[in-house]
Amino acid sequence: MIDSSTLAERPSHVPADRVVDFDVFSPPGVEKDFQDAWAALQVSGAPDIIWTPRYGGHWVPTRGRVIAAMFRDHERFSSRVPQVPKDQGELYEFIPQTLDPPRHRPYRNLLNDSFSPKAILRMEDRVRRLAIDLIEGFRAKGRCNFVRDYAEILPIHIFLSIVDLPIADAPYLLNLANQINRPDGSMTLEEALTNFRDYLGVWIDKRRGGEGRDLLTKLVNSEVEGRPLSRDEVLRMTNIVLLAGLDTVVNFLGFMMLFLARNPEHRRKLTRDPGLIPAAVDEFVRRFPVVLIGREVTRDMDYEGVTFKKGEMVMIPTMLHGLDDRENPGAPTVDYRREKSEHSTFGGGVHRCAGSFLARAEIRVTLEEWLSRIPEFHIEEGAEIRHNGGLVGGIQELPLVWDSPSGV
Repeated sequence: MIDSSTLAERPSHVPADRVVDFDVFSPPGVEKDFQDAWAALQVSGAPDIIWTPRYGGHWVPTRGRVIAAMFRDHERFSSRVPQVPKDQGELYEFIPQTLDPPRHRPYRNLLNDSFSPKAILRMEDRVRRLAIDLIEGFRAKGRCNFVRDYAEILPIHIFLSIVDLPIADAPYLLNLANQINRPDGSMTLEEALTNFRDYLGVWIDKRRGGEGRDLLTKLVNSEVEGRPLSRDEVLRMTNIVLLAGLDTVVNFLGFMMLFLARNPEHRRKLTRDPGLIPAAVDEFVRRFPVVLIGREVTRDMDYEGVTFKKGEMVMIPTMLHGLDDRENPGAPTVDYRREKSEHSTFGGGVHRCAGSFLARAEIRVTLEEWLSRIPEFHIEEGAEIRHNGGLVGGIQELPLVWDSPSGV
């Protein structure tokens, strides 16, 4: 677990009115509502860019306009270090996440075909069959823990099928992903990353020279700039691909279903008019982002009224773009007919999430198949819903109940 108790001294170039003691991994009130805990920065009237003394001291943009601009500006805000404190962030070394153009592009091209809209369309039947099987597996019981019984299964099993890794390994890999994105102190970040690499290394060696059509085999036997990928490069690529596939959609689905459980009229709008579901996907994606992403300042500069120094860190909260009233009037309100929807839920610029089409497909299929089978549901009486912070926000448990089908 990263220690946030030591506060860095304010550097002389940081104005006092930009300083806000804010813990990006555990914002005040995060256990009650992850997105609201972040939105409090905007509600409080904090500057568009603040500096916090936590984790060695770093910058945080609070407004959508600045967030989007920083994501696009890889020349001034490098992806080399994706997390604070900086010495921890330098352990990641993922490809292509920690590379900037032009080095980034050849590696990203290797991923694009597997996650293109055409590739995801071919995969949709698989996603739908699994969604139906999971829902039918507990529908007659009249209850489920949505996080454990659905969200931690569907996207993870789909992703493991893409890389052709054993479904039985999902719990082990999910635990490692949790220790990287939301550490509980049971292992260090270095240990979690090493375990991840060791696991994948075995499979990479097995797939060398193989002819399988899965993504892992393709990467192992790919070339970049006219030469084969090295084992280290394959490890660094598969680490981030697998980590992203194991965690982000899992946690997003929990927030979406929590909202629907608490807001029956929103749920009924979708059951009465399933044609609204694609728009609902867009709106939920805007309203419930989960990811915090780091960038390293590449040069001394004046930017948006503040002075940045080369090597400083910026932690960019995707949450605050979609929740910004300046970008999305009435931002806290979920509106399936919203005319304008601005957000950075999938990041932005050259590093925009390669898996965004897959994520949208999984979200849409979940809404279609769940609401057609369990249109009315609510949170189990007396249940305490606790949210988690971290690099990826989440919900610990989500016990849902509903009337069992008649005759069952």
